[in-house]
Amino acid sequence: MSRSPSLPDTPKREIDTDLPDDERLEALLEHFEEVAMANEQLASQLDAARERRSQLKAQATRTERENEVLKSSSLYLATVEDLIETEVIVKQHGNNQEVLTEVSPQFAERIEPGDRVAVNDSFGIQRILSAETDARAQTVEITAKPDVTYADIGGIDEQVREVREAVEQPLAQPELFEEVGIDPPAGVLLYGPPGTGKTMLAKAVANQTDATFIKMAGSELVRKFIGEGSRLVRDLFEMAREREPAVIFIDEIDAIAARRTESKTSGDAEVQRTMMQLLSEMDGFDERGDIRIIAATNRFDMLDNAILRPGRFDRLIEVPEPDEAGREKIFEIHTRAMSVEEDVDFAELAAETPGFSGAEIESVATEAGMFAIRNGRTTVTQADFEAALEKIEAGDAEIITSANYFFD
Repeated sequence: MSRSPSLPDTPKREIDTDLPDDERLEALLEHFEEVAMANEQLASQLDAARERRSQLKAQATRTERENEVLKSSSLYLATVEDLIETEVIVKQHGNNQEVLTEVSPQFAERIEPGDRVAVNDSFGIQRILSAETDARAQTVEITAKPDVTYADIGGIDEQVREVREAVEQPLAQPELFEEVGIDPPAGVLLYGPPGTGKTMLAKAVANQTDATFIKMAGSELVRKFIGEGSRLVRDLFEMAREREPAVIFIDEIDAIAARRTESKTSGDAEVQRTMMQLLSEMDGFDERGDIRIIAATNRFDMLDNAILRPGRFDRLIEVPEPDEAGREKIFEIHTRAMSVEEDVDFAELAAETPGFSGAEIESVATEAGMFAIRNGRTTVTQADFEAALEKIEAGDAEIITSANYFFD
């Protein structure tokens, strides 16, 4: 236990009245200074005592609160499945146990199927919880616009046009579709090799439109517990409906939309439940509203036929590796901010990089800049690009050799 600080002794002094006036005055001044110093020490100790008292009071309040929590019984999250007169069927989260229990009069008129409630150990409803979307769904909304524009994407002009027609135009000019008398495309699926610009296309859409942009990877929808993945899908679309117009971008959609098999494992069954919920949200009985869906995958061959049919993804857009003209444009895009010598020939570099994706061309430009820095220069030359290309090709050959050795 902390001990209280000792109080300073109040100075006492007897002033000889027989002293001359000057000496007596000097003694009185000295005594006054001693008393003033003692008062300052007392004031400082008083402030410290008050602060200590405030700390002890806060600690006592916290301890009382903890005691109250320990005395009360634990509550569990559950969902109301059905109402039967004065009884309800509730399903506890986590173990999915369904229980028929009576509902108290204070909740009987307010409770409805689908409500989230807190129940005690006896499954008695103690509280009706607000119908908030899953907190994990709230974290995927993009609040700041990406800095990628259509001008930053090269070699896939036709794909850019199709995406703008299917996603951007219905949000910006819905009256055009009304006048023609057709519904705009519901969803766009981008597929092709890695690094060809599928994600950049989605970012450019987010930059160009004023719609709420929601992004999530398909792998994030695969959850450990039964029902969590499908619930997260529901929350994603619910949040999109609340903030229309909205664009939902699902990357790596093959993680939850792979072709269904006869596997009986609980993991595969849960992934299929999540996919069925996604199919329902994309083309169910409820109106989707002013929501557009973009998805991307590197494994088009793995996708289930149910998700590819019209009404879910009306546009299947292949994003291939760029041709020679596209590669030249990509070189120009990725070197706009670089100090490049005038004699650098992007057409020649494009001819030397058949089969390169946009991401690989960006890597060549970065390596060329590193060669310039290594040689103490601030400008990048044609020789730097050639050296960078040789280095990347040598690295790819080494990876292929290692892979062949492993499989042999």
